[in-house]
Amino acid sequence: MTDSMTITRHFIDVRNPDGSARRVHYRRAGQGRPLLLVHQSPRSSAEYEPLIEKWAPHFTCIAPDTPGFGESDPLPHAAPDVKDYAEAVFAFLDAIGLPQVAAYGFHSGAIILITAAKHAPQRFSTIAAGGYAMWTDEERRAFAANYTPPYVFMPYGEHLTWTWSRIREQSWFFPWYAASDANRLPFPHDDALKNHAMVMDVMAAGPSYALGYAAVLQAPRDLPEAGQPTPPVLITGYDGDPLTAHIDRIERLPQGWATAKHKLPEEAEAAALSWLQTHAGDGQPLPRAPDDEGYSLNQLHWLGDRASGHVHLHAPGSAAEFAHEPGQLTLDLPGHGLSVPEAKNPDEALAILSEALSTLLTATPSRITGDGASSVLAARLSAAYGLAPEPIIPGPHAHIPNLVPDSYGSHLTRAFAWARAEAAFSGRPSPETVRAIPKGALDPARLHRRTLALLRSRGANTLTDALGRP
Repeated sequence: MTDSMTITRHFIDVRNPDGSARRVHYRRAGQGRPLLLVHQSPRSSAEYEPLIEKWAPHFTCIAPDTPGFGESDPLPHAAPDVKDYAEAVFAFLDAIGLPQVAAYGFHSGAIILITAAKHAPQRFSTIAAGGYAMWTDEERRAFAANYTPPYVFMPYGEHLTWTWSRIREQSWFFPWYAASDANRLPFPHDDALKNHAMVMDVMAAGPSYALGYAAVLQAPRDLPEAGQPTPPVLITGYDGDPLTAHIDRIERLPQGWATAKHKLPEEAEAAALSWLQTHAGDGQPLPRAPDDEGYSLNQLHWLGDRASGHVHLHAPGSAAEFAHEPGQLTLDLPGHGLSVPEAKNPDEALAILSEALSTLLTATPSRITGDGASSVLAARLSAAYGLAPEPIIPGPHAHIPNLVPDSYGSHLTRAFAWARAEAAFSGRPSPETVRAIPKGALDPARLHRRTLALLRSRGANTLTDALGRP
């Protein structure tokens, strides 16, 4: 079980304008009045976890992944614009039952929120914006030509080398593609972990990366005209943020709006919190965190049917999406896929899995199976339910390489090369480990997702070594 200060993750279905359904992934934590947080491109709501932890004592923070980013489905448009992303905000608010909300957005998130507020001001009690872009026509033309090339999956992982370089140099130059002394940013860094977090979000977005980014980069100056209804809005900036200079481009502030420049990001964040606390409404009915398909109460991710009698575990280093078949309830192992809890050893993994099943299952299990080393976990779970253990299923034996992020992104190359070799061999490539290549296993899009799952795996080698290699 979790308390209100613990960040939990959820999925919910929303309605597109054409009536089709779209899944949205979101994070939630806190107490009190609801606060919507909209992240920047090309990130996901994961970037707000530190902020949610700070603001959860003051608000019920609700942070969705915008369409096509994180784990949210993309919009059903070939070339969505910023208004489509604004409409997606309304669809999400409708789905979780919030007619009005206070909101915070950073960079792209601010652009989406202010666009949304212009078209439906009654949906917001107030907005705090961490930066707001007032692009010139010349900038929009340059961005259209250079900023968001199509994101194409390549068969040997070449696109991951580009992704790492793209994100690494984003902290050195703005725009990222204009590497020159004139475009240097004041606080360059070479923090591998910070870059890796952004790269993982780009990888999760895939082709949506270019669509969502392009939409906000081509957004017009969409401020309310004099006399138009508007919620109160604060736009902040801080030294080193390239959008701080855009505050001076605002020729006329709408009534009830304010701007503020600060030296430090923490000062801008504190100002935003103070604004939201002052201007947020008295509150709307808070949506209940639904027990929908996606997460158990202890935040283990699952796919399939809770009433199924067949529970299945993927191999360490993989994810449920690669092991799920119809008629199964398939779990992401602790420290794998989208599961939040981690396990240091098989006993911890077994305890987490047992806790998840105790709240998930709506029928008594009749089979518990596992791939590779997870067959051992499955046998121990079977014993706990009084079931005969299933036969041990041989699985991938190759030891996963060191995937600790480094400054040059070579861990991405290692991960993709491992995923490609896995498709053709049952262990370290040799004549003895050759196996038939499953249909579609070398498709670049599948290899990309397999690499992402591998990079998300935490403690896979430790778990495999402790369980033994069937």
